[in-house]
Amino acid sequence: MSADASRRAARAERVDRSAGSAPAAPHRAEAEGRTAPPGGLRKRTTSEGRDLTRPPSPEPLPIPLYDNHAHLEFEDGIDQLDPLDSLDRAGAVGVRGVVQVGTDLETSRWSAQLAQSDPRVLAAVALHPNEAPKLFAQGCLSAQLSEISRLAAQPRVRAVGETGLDFFRTGEDGRDAQIESFETHIEIAKANGIALQIHDRDAHDEVVATLLRVGAPERTVFHCFSGDTRLARICNEHGWYMSFAGTTTFKNAPALREALTVARPELVLAETDAPFLTPEPYRGRPNAPYLLPHTVRRMADALDEPLDTLCERIAANTVRVYGSWDPDAAAGARNPEPAAVGDSA
Repeated sequence: MSADASRRAARAERVDRSAGSAPAAPHRAEAEGRTAPPGGLRKRTTSEGRDLTRPPSPEPLPIPLYDNHAHLEFEDGIDQLDPLDSLDRAGAVGVRGVVQVGTDLETSRWSAQLAQSDPRVLAAVALHPNEAPKLFAQGCLSAQLSEISRLAAQPRVRAVGETGLDFFRTGEDGRDAQIESFETHIEIAKANGIALQIHDRDAHDEVVATLLRVGAPERTVFHCFSGDTRLARICNEHGWYMSFAGTTTFKNAPALREALTVARPELVLAETDAPFLTPEPYRGRPNAPYLLPHTVRRMADALDEPLDTLCERIAANTVRVYGSWDPDAAAGARNPEPAAVGDSA
């Protein structure tokens, strides 16, 4: 059996073994008594001289939308925001919901628990690509992927992510483990009928090649899109979503804003990637979902489009990817209608 065939067989075994074996979800609190996990799991490491004061709240958006990607488990800055405070502050400026994203087993479990306990949160679960080589070396990559598959079956888990390839921090000796992990995550997303959130750093061509070789899920999202117009056109062709983060506001990112203008409007999402990638004019300071309006306003400027029109479209696009945030609308939420595949721009 070839190496590729062996990898596919092992991947299928992990997905099949986990099907239908999701653990019981945590108890959902009554609407008036919801609770969230206390505090954060992790403190963000900080560079010397970084401004740790929290930026003020921006002017609210005219139409509410959703943050495609955030890490609420991180504590950052002088004025700490616990997950509930962060969600409250986001809601006050028109960010009505968040996709909370895991990067390892601990944060994936935490994300699923938070999504189960708060209606403003949906979860994504995965092993970050930079985790894969370490887990492979420890002999536990397969077991942890099986646990991700079990978590992905929970009703408030609507995406597998963040997964993908990162050739910036991982050298060539770790790439096979990253590719194996990425391929398995793709299969988990397809087996559960949920979206895929991709981490793609210095690996555009290899990410695209993997998606085409394995077969991308119907709703595939490039989190913190970092490509140029060429990658945007590839995404257009295949109906893959592009989520734009605070980097879109950076002065040194004209190519990213140009890619935004090429992206098909129905494939555009917005995110914070909090606590990272804080948008201008607060770059480097603690980020949180309440700062998403800065990015969305800069996107509207780049597109020369009314802000309310862009907000309405981003909100609709996000629900098309993940389904409704409303706990009472869970039926069918794991299989929302995908965007049509069309010609590249």
